[in-house]
Amino acid sequence: MTYRRVASLKATSDFGRYLTDLALELPFDEEVILGEGAPMAQGVAINGLRIGNRFAILPMEGWDGTADGRPTELTQRRWRRFGESGAKLIWGGEAVAVRSDGRANPHQLLINDATWPELSRLREQLVFAHSERFGTADDLVVGLQLTHSGRFARPNDQKRLEPLLVYRHPILDGKFGISDPVVMSDASIEQLIEDFARAAALAQRAGFHFVDVKHCHGYLGHEFLTAWDRLGPYGGSLENRTRFLKTVIDAIRTSAPGLNIGVRLSAFDFVPFRGSEQEAGQPEPFDGTSYRYAFGGDGSGVGIDLSEPGAVLDLLASLGVHLLCVSAGSPYYTPHIQRPALFPPSDGYAPPEDPLCGVARQITVTGKLKRRRPDLLVVGSGYSYLQQWLPHVAQAVVRTGGADVVGIGRLALSYPEFVADVLAGRPLAHKQLCRTLSDCTTAPRNGLVSGCFPLDPYYRSLPEAQTLAQLKSGKRAH
Repeated sequence: MTYRRVASLKATSDFGRYLTDLALELPFDEEVILGEGAPMAQGVAINGLRIGNRFAILPMEGWDGTADGRPTELTQRRWRRFGESGAKLIWGGEAVAVRSDGRANPHQLLINDATWPELSRLREQLVFAHSERFGTADDLVVGLQLTHSGRFARPNDQKRLEPLLVYRHPILDGKFGISDPVVMSDASIEQLIEDFARAAALAQRAGFHFVDVKHCHGYLGHEFLTAWDRLGPYGGSLENRTRFLKTVIDAIRTSAPGLNIGVRLSAFDFVPFRGSEQEAGQPEPFDGTSYRYAFGGDGSGVGIDLSEPGAVLDLLASLGVHLLCVSAGSPYYTPHIQRPALFPPSDGYAPPEDPLCGVARQITVTGKLKRRRPDLLVVGSGYSYLQQWLPHVAQAVVRTGGADVVGIGRLALSYPEFVADVLAGRPLAHKQLCRTLSDCTTAPRNGLVSGCFPLDPYYRSLPEAQTLAQLKSGKRAH
């Protein structure tokens, strides 16, 4: 299937007509408002935090830490660029494992007694870069995302899964060759809860304004939400399936009094998809008439029911959580709904729909959840594919109350000055816009560092760029 490239939509009328052709309802302002009255330039305050504008940098998994989980120069460069971006909310920085067996790759950052001072310095570098560029960091809010990768843990070897499961999954176990899994006991879950609380206390000591208790993308927190088949206190009813989340939050309140807490949530999911770089993704077949392992799904495997996600938001509000970042799906088995892209990574599949459909789906769901809980500060995801039209959509979303803040992920790697340019009214540097070529995923999937190899001259000059080009060339040849 072929879809129009966003870069080919030169005028607002072109973009509007194409949305009509796709029958998509996507908030869109023809003109981006500039100056003090600009919707995206307005500050927002919540629970003692003051965020200077409506842009956020979203967390991305890092692949360039040391073997013992400390940041390297590549990590520091990335965080400095986040600070220079102009966004006033740094949602989590990047995924940081609360203990070594929870790392998604052997070079992911790790927070413990030995590493937290370096994470503190990493935050300080980001804040200093922001202050130097914009004059103040008083309205900059920086969080740290805490994670355990669970089913997708690869702590020692990039090519070898060492999964810790909440339950046996009828499709994912076979899809990822999990033949001898470790299903966590209730006692081991309770230990992990203590590890999250300890990590949060260290993050507070390191100066972070909040921690994100990650519940998205198929990692361990997200998997708890679909533990229908698990027996005991962590499975079955929604009360039990959210017990891990609730207990972690309670434990953080005890270990880190006064620390703000956020949750990045995959608010909906689909049945896993299969395909190849040349073959459009298709849903995996499943037994029975209803698929219940997609949180926020309607049982069909490819539909949405926000009843349970809405109940989770109610729970978060009752627990005094004020920060929510809405995402969807998983990069491992439903990437087209999680991070819409025209070009798949090496282990992905060709898009089964125009990626704009995936963008619109996330924006629509986020708006529905925001309207359900207007008291939460809600950050939206999935915007990078919009490219030059991102400011028009972001402004319309914020202006109409579909989200409080718009998050930027991959685009921050290729074009770190994007937010600053938008807010200043400068022409966009179109050659730096992320075109979702997915090299930032293909590289780490093959054991290389992650970065924007096509558009960032620094990464383009690294030896890994040549290795990546050879990998892609060899794959095409076959």
